[in-house]
Amino acid sequence: MIYTGILEGLKKLSVQERLEIIDAVVHLLRQDLHQIGQPITRQERKKLLVAAAELLLPDYERDDELISFTALDGEDFHAQG
Repeated sequence: MIYTGILEGLKKLSVQERLEIIDAVVHLLRQDLHQIGQPITRQERKKLLVAAAELLLPDYERDDELISFTALDGEDFHAQG
């Protein structure tokens, strides 16, 4: 099946390459929806973002460089001092 082949191919790409593909797919979907006169709905956009997040989750679980800034999550940047 083509779908399975695409997913297997995506696993071989870097995070940056996957993000570029996701961006291209979203662009193509917007073009298609625009041509048929229907803007992308909030629900459709959410589905696309969820799919992208699920696709990238394994990379974030394995690559510490992708989450290095989360060490700052506890910092209070708005504190006056």
